[in-house]
Amino acid sequence: MPQPQRSVSDSLHLQADVLVLGGGPSAAWAAVAAAESGAKVVLADKGYLGTSGATAPSNTGTWCVPPGDNRHAVVERRWQRTGELADQRWMLRCVDTAYRNLLRLSEWGYPFPSEEDGRLYIANLRGPDYMRFMRRRVLLAGVTVLDHHPALELLSDGDAIVGAAGVARQAGHDWRVDANAVVLATGGCAFRERILGGTGLTGDGYLMAAEAGASLSGMEFTGKYTLAPYGSSLNKGLPFRWASFHREDGSPILGPTGEPLRNGIGDREEEVARALIDGPVYARLDQAEPALQGWLRQGQPNCFVPYDRAGIDPFTELFRITLRAEGTVRGTGGVDIVSDDCATGVPGLYVAGDAASREIMTGAVSGGGAVNSSWALASGWWAGKGASIHAKRRGGKAFRGTVQSLGQAGLRPAASPRADIAAGEVIDAVRNEVTPLEGNFFRSGAGLDKSRERLESLWRDVRDHLQGEGLDRVRTREAASIAAAGRWSVAAALHRTESRGMHRRTDVPGKSPDLAHRLVITGVDAFRIAGAPERLAELAS
Repeated sequence: MPQPQRSVSDSLHLQADVLVLGGGPSAAWAAVAAAESGAKVVLADKGYLGTSGATAPSNTGTWCVPPGDNRHAVVERRWQRTGELADQRWMLRCVDTAYRNLLRLSEWGYPFPSEEDGRLYIANLRGPDYMRFMRRRVLLAGVTVLDHHPALELLSDGDAIVGAAGVARQAGHDWRVDANAVVLATGGCAFRERILGGTGLTGDGYLMAAEAGASLSGMEFTGKYTLAPYGSSLNKGLPFRWASFHREDGSPILGPTGEPLRNGIGDREEEVARALIDGPVYARLDQAEPALQGWLRQGQPNCFVPYDRAGIDPFTELFRITLRAEGTVRGTGGVDIVSDDCATGVPGLYVAGDAASREIMTGAVSGGGAVNSSWALASGWWAGKGASIHAKRRGGKAFRGTVQSLGQAGLRPAASPRADIAAGEVIDAVRNEVTPLEGNFFRSGAGLDKSRERLESLWRDVRDHLQGEGLDRVRTREAASIAAAGRWSVAAALHRTESRGMHRRTDVPGKSPDLAHRLVITGVDAFRIAGAPERLAELAS
């Protein structure tokens, strides 16, 4: 076990082979994979491992594809829906590794339900049970877990990433972990939208990775929204497959061909979005037969909590709805992966889960719950293994006397701090540009250009003047991360002069064959956007 050291200031200082940042499923799998490879592992989470992130409060399926020749056909069918940006080799690797890890869960004793013929049904994971189980597995593997220890920045010795530093929320002291490799599994960026498990998903890993020299991709694909009861954070859209949609007076909303609008999932989301821009929209789950109603309540019980609390029968009564922006959590953007072990191109830095770009898996469309769940199972495993191998190669080289703290915006302003630059106001300003339906679900070059100008001005204020002290550094760093993610997202959306998948440009409604590739962003303050082939050539050189 890593041995703690205390300085006179009572800060915590640990040494380990591998440091995992995050507390969701990909972080847990990375920690277990590294520990089973013989590494001494520390896991530091902003929240509590087992309840952090978007999986813990949810019931999630997996993209469960058993071995066999049929898996190629399954992957091919899925690839056809990805806007031509996914990579079938990565998709096959993911389904194979995820399936093996689902079997590992069974072998470890995870209580999968049984089907009628007695076989275990391993395609579904109950979020609360799953994450409690993974916490126990992480601890059984000998991992040192630091709950409520948000990371603020990465550490570098000039050659590689050699750890991270942050603050212990409950104890109030600083912490530092020296490590031979770091896995970023900090989740996506929800831009402070009210969605399940989204509170702590502020894109921290994106900014830390970019400051270290890593690139990002897929940041333009943040146009994923999910239906939810109005005033609720319950972004579980499945029941709306059996919904009809109405105005407040009960009159049906009509689709493009004049028929009543039903089924708000998939392509019909666009019609619901247009209706919401025009005014309030109400739904009723009246397309579900009685037997299906019982199945929905049994299979997705948390979906019905808001209705039960309000005394509404959603199958017979109208209720108001909204579309919740899901940012990169259900978008595809994140830190770019450059090798099979989820390396970032920065020595010693690996990435997993929603912190990583999922373009190679889902292209221009959302992976939703199932594909993203399998991606967490697989990418966490690969990153943990890759980090442990890197740690062994470095041996004792990581713990040098000269270590540089890489964090800038929100921690060390480029100019003098200003009290009128507040974290909350920064976050609200970013949300105004990246969450409204009329500007982000449906985009235009003119609208994006105005948002870009406002976000660039905001970023200059954040970079030059935003600073926190003590525990407030968590808040200012989150604000800086959200500002950076919003800025990258809008810039990439402006650069992609076409419509593809969840990136919908009203001024350029069709796909361009010249843009059938990923857009890679490199840099923080003065960043550049290049096509994926250019980025690969740069790495090769």
